[in-house]
Parts: sequence; structure tokens; C-alpha cells
Amino acid sequence: MKNSSAALQAKREQLLQSGVEMLDPAAVYVEENVTVGPGTLLLPGTILRGETSVGANCQIGPNTMLTDCTVEDGCTVNASQCEESRIGRDCQIGPYTHIRPHCVVGEGSKIGAFVQLKNCNLGAGTKMAHLTYVGDSDVGDHCNFGCGTVTCNYDGFQKFRTTIGNHVFVGCNTNFVPPVTVGDGAYIAAATTVTEDIPADAMAIGRSRQQVKPGWAETNRKKKGTP
Repeated sequence: MKNSSAALQAKREQLLQSGVEMLDPAAVYVEENVTVGPGTLLLPGTILRGETSVGANCQIGPNTMLTDCTVEDGCTVNASQCEESRIGRDCQIGPYTHIRPHCVVGEGSKIGAFVQLKNCNLGAGTKMAHLTYVGDSDVGDHCNFGCGTVTCNYDGFQKFRTTIGNHVFVGCNTNFVPPVTVGDGAYIAAATTVTEDIPADAMAIGRSRQQVKPGWAETNRKKKGTP
């Protein structure tokens, strides 16, 4: 529910008096039921809605919207959106991250640019730096996801879950076609499409073998009459 101007100003003043910092209070929107811990800095463009709770010593914004979320102490959420989810202590989120409902991001995780999470649980210390979609998934501690990773969770009729253990390395441009389970310590080579379970400490490679055809490009140009 939208706050009136008077209620919004009163909420800002209450937070400032409790030890919350704002670079530009007029550029911060905080609804009545939101709580924010002392030492947290709210940067311009921050929008906190619903039953959102932000812990102490966080930095939220600029240009961030949190709706019905819990953000624990020491987090940074930069230029991102998060709905109905929990972010553990000391996480770094953004810029341009979208955390959709029913997600848990484990303590000390880093979720970066153009990453989208949906209905998933991430363990502590897991990293997804950029350009990744993880949906309907359970991921363990200290996993690393390369860019371009996608969980193909929807087949047009049903949603399926991907389960990934602890200390798993996911190479760039990996596709998970669930239901699949990846064991602890597994290593997935770049450009792999995972369609079968991977045992713990195994390496999975699922891509075509490279072929090099010398002179093909030159011959093709001559056929088309181009230099």
C-alpha cells in the first residue's frame, strides 16, 4: 500500500533517528512495516516495500527495490530487485540482479550482473558473477557458476528441479536439463548440456568435438564471389 507523504516522511525520520543513513532522504521510499538496522546506508532510488527487513551495516541501492524480503547484516544490494526472498549475511547482490520469489541466498554469496534466481536455495559462499539463470534448484555451498549457465527447468508443461552439491564448478554456457543431480565436488566443462546425473568428484563433458577444416573459409568466399 502506498504511503502518504506525511507517513513517508515520518518513516524516514524514524529510521534516521535509529541510526540508518540516507545519502538523500527525499530519494528513498520506505513503507510503514519495513525495518532497517542501524549503520545501514540507503542510497538514492531505494524502494523498500511490504514486510521487508534489512539488517545492520548494509548498503542498499542505488536504484534497488526489495519487496517482502529479509536481508541479513552486512549485505550490499546494488541496482537490483528482490521479491519474497531471504538474503543471508555478508552477501553481495548486483548490479542488475533479479531475485524472484521463494529464494534463499546463503551467507557470503555473490550474485552479480544479469543473474536471475527463481524458487531456489543457494548454500553459503556460492558465486554467480554474471549472465546466469537458476530456477527451481537446490545448490550447495561454495559453488562457482560460469557465465551463460541456464537451468532449463520448464518443458512447456511441468517444472523440474536441479540439485547441485557442494564445491561444484560449473563451466560457462552450461545447460542443466532437469531433473538432474550433481554430486559434491563435480566439475562441469564449459558448453556442456547436462541431461544425466553426475557423480561426486566426476568431470562431465557434454559437447560436440571440435572440427577444423583448413581452407574452408577461403573456398567459401570464392564460391560466393567475395574477397
